[in-house]
Amino acid sequence: MQNTINFLLAILYALIGLCMAVAGIETLRDKTNKARIGTAVFWFFLAIIFAFGDWIPAVVSGAMVLVIGILALFKQIQVGSLPKLDPKTAQEGAKRLGAKVFLPSIVLALTSILIAQFTPLGGQVGIGIGAVVSLILAIILTKAPTKQVFKDSQRMVRSVGAPGVLPQLLAMLGVVFTTCGVGKLTANMISHVFPAGNHFLGVALYCIAMALFTYIMGNAFAAFAVITAAIGIPFVIVQGANPVVVAAIGMTSGYCGTLVTPMAANFNTLPVALLEMKDQMGVIKQQAPVAVILLIIQIGLMYFLAF
Repeated sequence: MQNTINFLLAILYALIGLCMAVAGIETLRDKTNKARIGTAVFWFFLAIIFAFGDWIPAVVSGAMVLVIGILALFKQIQVGSLPKLDPKTAQEGAKRLGAKVFLPSIVLALTSILIAQFTPLGGQVGIGIGAVVSLILAIILTKAPTKQVFKDSQRMVRSVGAPGVLPQLLAMLGVVFTTCGVGKLTANMISHVFPAGNHFLGVALYCIAMALFTYIMGNAFAAFAVITAAIGIPFVIVQGANPVVVAAIGMTSGYCGTLVTPMAANFNTLPVALLEMKDQMGVIKQQAPVAVILLIIQIGLMYFLAF
């Protein structure tokens, strides 16, 4: 079964790499982009890493990531000119589809959950298959021609730009922090300020720290390993809390930080680019009140359900 999972993951990562390679080709064709060479190199290197990461030496992957960092440092990664949406076509499509426009997103989520929960394939494969199924459904609903699917797919990928690599880098950073013992060091520092034993204080500290660290890192998965080791285990779980409840709600608390951080490019930067919003912080401003309310709710849920 593990061989099957690895094979499916390889296919899914290869598809992601293909999308990035297409973005690189379209970038090269964009004569208006002054940094089109650097941007194309960025997309091609990402395509190679995603598609062939299991077969190329780690030092080669590391070198390509280093080049990507240098390109970003010297501002050689730019979105450039993207295909414009036809307002008339968009309005007609929205009127024709109505609430059906949300079906692909719902199907993606349901397919992913069902595969993750009721098959041995796991969540990663589930999300990949869910994405493919939802794309097929979107094509059927919209009756979009292949050319339109191609144009919108590369437009979405290119809209993200350099922040597109942040989730992978930040997740890796979380592993590095954990390996280096950042969690234990943080726990020792906090123990001198907040004494263990107070259930509510421990829960509040853990949930808020998850949100704050996620805000800093832009990735709740990266924050989870560090903050759970530093605060969740010694200040909550060791005090008698249910580990399953703590882990689930702790991760959700981290997502409250995701709602308000510009580091979460796929959540907060991509919509700005796709909707061509003038206010770069527009999405975050709308989500901030919801994030605060949800964080308070998570603290209450963990306090009453975990103990």
